[in-house]
Amino acid sequence: MRISDRLSAMAMHASARFTVRYGDDLRFAGTDLPRPTRRRIHTRHGRVTVHEYGEASAPAYVHFHGGAWLMRHPQMDDWWCRYVAATAGVRVVNVDFRTGPYVAYPVAQHQCHDVAAAIAAEVPVVVGGFSSGGGLAASVCLQARDAGSFVPRLQVLGVPALDLASDLPRGAGMISPSLRALVRRVYFPDPATRAEPYASPVLADDLSGLPPAIVVTAERDTLRADGDSYARRLREAGIEVVHDLTPRVDHYFLTEDPVRARTTMAMVAGHVRDALASD
Repeated sequence: MRISDRLSAMAMHASARFTVRYGDDLRFAGTDLPRPTRRRIHTRHGRVTVHEYGEASAPAYVHFHGGAWLMRHPQMDDWWCRYVAATAGVRVVNVDFRTGPYVAYPVAQHQCHDVAAAIAAEVPVVVGGFSSGGGLAASVCLQARDAGSFVPRLQVLGVPALDLASDLPRGAGMISPSLRALVRRVYFPDPATRAEPYASPVLADDLSGLPPAIVVTAERDTLRADGDSYARRLREAGIEVVHDLTPRVDHYFLTEDPVRARTTMAMVAGHVRDALASD
């Protein structure tokens, strides 16, 4: 890893808690919930802290935050975790997995799978995430299917990053080719691994046997093709898919249109609730 790349990634990692404000205007519900409890869960790469909202015995939505595999800051999605816990009436488990530049692929993917599997040993689960977290959720579902470790009731993939082997289209999108290049050099440093299914789920040969999916994409997002392609391929594999496109917005699809965000968030929370309420 080049020194300049490591320094850039370290700066993103350290500054996330001060610079990431995504979702601050989307605290529609759950603001009265108490501070989440913390516990540590064993994974093959050490213990991982999780932040839990809601009743400890309730079925769980296991959430993986975004941040390009370089920002270790689960609190960036506190607003979403509170919303789902309050609106869907479920426990939300927000996972503090490790990120670059201090680890590289497949550490975060393994940790997220192992945490979700541990929660699934207790209660039924849904998995989900935004951006790189959406890619992690898709990876977790593939890992769980292949290992036979557990069966998520649903996967929630918000503006997911699902193809790390391909270059992004050039343009004015929020997720730029230069950011993609940094992520690949730092977290996916071995080019041979970038096309592996757990790194790039949309490139998996076989998507059969996966859980139903909510795939949310944004019209102007440079990652839109990832979600669009994955939704199509899941349907072709016989998987039930709800594919929701937010028009006229970039990657921060909810913040850019907070009016429509209420509809999108309610739709997702409703599907989470229904999935975890089913026998």
